[in-house]
Amino acid sequence: MAIKIYIDQGHNPENPNAGAEANGVREQDITYAVGRALFDLLQADPTFEARLSRSDPEVILGSSNTTSLAARVNDANAWGADYFISIHTNASENPQAGGSEAFVYSRTSPAFPLAEDILMGLRYETGLRTRGVFVRPGLYVLRKTAMPSTLVELGFISNPAEAALMSEEPGKFARGIYRGILEYFGMV
Repeated sequence: MAIKIYIDQGHNPENPNAGAEANGVREQDITYAVGRALFDLLQADPTFEARLSRSDPEVILGSSNTTSLAARVNDANAWGADYFISIHTNASENPQAGGSEAFVYSRTSPAFPLAEDILMGLRYETGLRTRGVFVRPGLYVLRKTAMPSTLVELGFISNPAEAALMSEEPGKFARGIYRGILEYFGMV
């Protein structure tokens, strides 16, 4: 039976729950493109079955931030996903801040080593430094999912070089996440 991976492309194309914007790019466009490319990689591999939170770039989930997050979690839970990966971009007041990081519900969750492997895959494919995996039990998508879940911050949209890389080469980020998933399952 295929391993079911739910890919949550963080944020909506517009409010409610629109993402960060900086350096002429929008978080929700990056997360959509990376998620779609990751979906294609997973669907082409018979080991996995994938599902997207946003099947096309215009889909708006929910009518508030809370209902947008709930729609993603409820869909993953109802589908019976084995793992949940929420894709985001980071932002900082400091345009030099950079790198990839991930969040999980707890250090003892199977999501913790998955997140570590995803960050290593991202570093391998993109060259961005790894900032680490952090425990954030308050994050809705980590708290309300019925399966191991990680929220991945690909890079900093506020960093001009990283914003350009994420916008221009979403496939690199998708391949990095995919590589991390393969590593986690001992398939690399």
